[in-house]
Amino acid sequence: MPSGPLDAPAARLLGTGGLVAASLLALFVALAFGGGAAALLVDDPGPIVRIGLPLGKLIVDLAVSVTLGALALVALVLGGSREIGRALDIAAAAAGVWTVAAAVTGLLTFLSVTGLPLSFDETFGAQLGFFLTSVDTGEAWLVTTLLAAALTVLCFAVRSRPALLLVLALAVAAVLPLAGEGHSAGAGTHEEAVAALALHLVFVAVWLGGLLTILLLRRTLGTTLAEVVARYSALALLCFCVVAVSGYVSAELRIGALDRLATPYGLLVVAKVLALLALGAIGAVHRRWIVRRAQGGAARWFWMLVVAELAVMGVATGTAAALARTSPPVDDEAAVPDDSPAAVLTGQALPPPLDPAQLLVQARLELVWLVAAGVAAAYYLAGVVRLARRGERWPVARTASWLAGVLVLVAVTSGGVGVYARHLFSAQMGAGAALGVLIPVLLVAAAPFGLLAEAAVPRSDGSRGVREWVELARGTRWVRSLAHPLVVAVVAVLSPWLLLYSPAFRWFVTDAAGRQTVVAVLLVTGVLVVGAALHRGRAAALGAVAGALSWAAVGVLLLVGDTLLLVDWYGAMGWPGPAIEDQRRGGAVLLVAAALPLAIVGAVGLRRRREAPPRPAGSPESRYRSMLERAGRSG
Repeated sequence: MPSGPLDAPAARLLGTGGLVAASLLALFVALAFGGGAAALLVDDPGPIVRIGLPLGKLIVDLAVSVTLGALALVALVLGGSREIGRALDIAAAAAGVWTVAAAVTGLLTFLSVTGLPLSFDETFGAQLGFFLTSVDTGEAWLVTTLLAAALTVLCFAVRSRPALLLVLALAVAAVLPLAGEGHSAGAGTHEEAVAALALHLVFVAVWLGGLLTILLLRRTLGTTLAEVVARYSALALLCFCVVAVSGYVSAELRIGALDRLATPYGLLVVAKVLALLALGAIGAVHRRWIVRRAQGGAARWFWMLVVAELAVMGVATGTAAALARTSPPVDDEAAVPDDSPAAVLTGQALPPPLDPAQLLVQARLELVWLVAAGVAAAYYLAGVVRLARRGERWPVARTASWLAGVLVLVAVTSGGVGVYARHLFSAQMGAGAALGVLIPVLLVAAAPFGLLAEAAVPRSDGSRGVREWVELARGTRWVRSLAHPLVVAVVAVLSPWLLLYSPAFRWFVTDAAGRQTVVAVLLVTGVLVVGAALHRGRAAALGAVAGALSWAAVGVLLLVGDTLLLVDWYGAMGWPGPAIEDQRRGGAVLLVAAALPLAIVGAVGLRRRREAPPRPAGSPESRYRSMLERAGRSG
């Protein structure tokens, strides 16, 4: 790369320095403007805590970003062993900073909450221990500190690429406790606010940290820079879309009305929006013009844009850290808190009586699955478009099947079925049937792995994209064993009993994390069973049939039984009718749902029989058929 006014060493210095300087400047300006560092009238913790707490949060955010960004590049972008090793060193160093900063921030949070002065006596230690182990905020900081410490060690010790994928997953898990530390939203929307903030934190971290890691790796990347930047640019586009959606949801939940944008909190949100728009514009310039010329005459412009992008990211990060200490606008017309049984149990009022019209109009945002569905639809359509540009045709029926499966997923999680599933056992069973049977059938019929193999360009530099990870996973022994007919049969048969008649059922129904988990479990097991039944022959099909009969048996047991499941939940919800009747309706739903796999297996078996080649003339089957024909003629 030719040297210029802004060569790589200067870019590294200006990029990292500009990021830190812009973050600090935005933090202190936003604190002064929003009042986040103002002295309290009662139990004021002092200026060191008031300033140190948002500063510590900013350092945590930056360290999290570098850790996640470097690990994401290792997983999806980088290919050479030298650059991967350097990226892991960067991730380990950042995780170490994360550990220390999180520990200090947890201590400052304790001092801020209690108003106690820092002390080293036994009483102070006991109170701090209680805070870290028994208070939600303290537990969150303790968990993220311990996980960050584990990441520091793992980034140094682990070099296996599949194991590093698990390290990346652990890094994402370490960020999630921080999502609960933001300002709560309005009544009944706490779960949505936490989900939006969690998505926001993770994808901002990958976006910012990935760019900074590329800047730090410039000398190591050499001639592969253009390819690495192009791959990162595709990842950054995904991050931009998710950050924009999650940021909008967070702002909507915490502000609620346009007139509140004039408050200090609202104006800081506007500043973040402007920074996001600027980042989107810079990213568009990167993708359309400079990425392809990163090794040519546009190199200096590339580095100038990188420095500018990091500075804008610093402004957004500093503003976000200050927002966490700024009080959101208060709704002066807030309604009296709902103390009905349904609101106490679920956080939202009891919906109207269930009917088909209400299923269409009721909705409650489930942002995680809404984003997952949007990403799945976008990438599938992108693959279809890529094939079309090459002159290849992908079956329209498969595309329609994929989009239908995605839409059903949105309807079940964020639509009326999802709303009533929190309050009615029958709706819960309907959602489970859709997640475990209907959606997997639609997704498997769309042949997504076939589209991925056709549309994704294979890599030859040692890096691993989605195609390479999928091929690696499908070729491993433990994944192949999951598709074994015996395993499919065991999973299909035991699933309904483990989901409904184990202690996990309470967690699945009553806890937000449990609801997310059961959606994932039903989808994965459904895809496993349906995929095996459609593609693995008679034995797997028989396993699917056994699973359908097992679900039907559970349905019969619920239909005729007199014991109410989760009596302190469904029985206390406040519906006018007896809860046991709704449970019996849920059993009927399972009976109907069990018929779908049987019909699919029958249709597939009939099709295979029609498409099977004729038997050899001397085979036992042909001799038996000839014998029957002769007997018929003689009769």
